[in-house]
Amino acid sequence: MYDIAIIIINYNTSSYTLKCITSVVEKTKINISYQIIVVDNNSKVEDYNHLKSNFPKSNNISLRRSVINTGFGGGNMFGVQFCNAKYLIFLNNDTFLLNDCLSILHDFMETNTDVGVCTAQNYNENNNHVISFDHNKGLRRLLFGRRFLEKMNPKKYPKRNIKYNKPIQVNWINGAFMFFRASAFCNVGGFDTNVFLYFEEMDICKRLLNNNYKSSLVPQAKIVHYQGVSTGISKVISRESYLSYLYILKKNYNYLKYLSIRFYLVIIILLKPKKWFLLDIVLRGVDLSQSLKLKQQIRVNTKF
Repeated sequence: MYDIAIIIINYNTSSYTLKCITSVVEKTKINISYQIIVVDNNSKVEDYNHLKSNFPKSNNISLRRSVINTGFGGGNMFGVQFCNAKYLIFLNNDTFLLNDCLSILHDFMETNTDVGVCTAQNYNENNNHVISFDHNKGLRRLLFGRRFLEKMNPKKYPKRNIKYNKPIQVNWINGAFMFFRASAFCNVGGFDTNVFLYFEEMDICKRLLNNNYKSSLVPQAKIVHYQGVSTGISKVISRESYLSYLYILKKNYNYLKYLSIRFYLVIIILLKPKKWFLLDIVLRGVDLSQSLKLKQQIRVNTKF
């Protein structure tokens, strides 16, 4: 058994995936045993072939290809079946280690057995500090904003924009780098594969909390995240984000809160004409039949 298993999803960004692997290998001390499982999430043949032809040749690094794009949660759950480790890291391929994150977080989890998941401090490509965690997008946050929550209850809602010197408990962590205790991840059922993209971290951190596991930021570990590389930004992606958000709300919170938030979102969208393309989703509510997940094509003729 390895100490840590790292799952990385590739989707048409093989150059980033290869650099991501290199950062893990170069920054990790030899006293930590780890395996890397790269899941190609049905990339274009050209991108997959580039990844395969340049893939590191090592017994602890493997490449697995899915014949269909199953999204973030589905792709990671596909990769989990090949893991044999005490801890699991789900690492975005546009995220690179700046120091020995694996050792730092491994030691933290070994001594904090009530923590189910933790993350590193995020920086952007310009080496600027960026937010690594968030507060649940409930009605109070939508109505009054994050600063209100942070002022009213700083212990439960720590400030997001400042640098911390010590680990802190948070509501939910950035999905670009998620370091799980494997037993906790399995106990809550892993990622919800009904969700194609977005808010998976909000969902699983909520389920961890319901099972008495904490979520933490460990700022001594540091990563750089090239945000948006793996998914891009478009109206289609924005619609998917709203679908996921509404689904997670309805799943984890009471129905009155779910309806109240939908009503709030309708008002906000009506006031912003550029966002009217989202109105039908909010009015309809949870309708995963509109998800990108159901629009993926299976590639069965790709040479593995």
